[in-house]
Amino acid sequence: MPTASRQEGAWYTSSYSTGGQNDCVEVNHSLAGRVGVRDSKLGSASPVLAIPAAQWVCLLAAVQDGTLPA
Repeated sequence: MPTASRQEGAWYTSSYSTGGQNDCVEVNHSLAGRVGVRDSKLGSASPVLAIPAAQWVCLLAAVQDGTLPA
């Protein structure tokens, strides 16, 4: 899975996302021990889901290897 530049405190979208899509999420790695996830359409007005960093790594691995249950 391609990665984006991860500037501390910055929100970023996947390199799979394009400017015209309405179904993107943004991710932030600056929360202590957590990864913030929010709706890109709402930007700073979006609620933030704070996922423990270890679970975020597991989620990405499951998406990459296709083992994420439907």
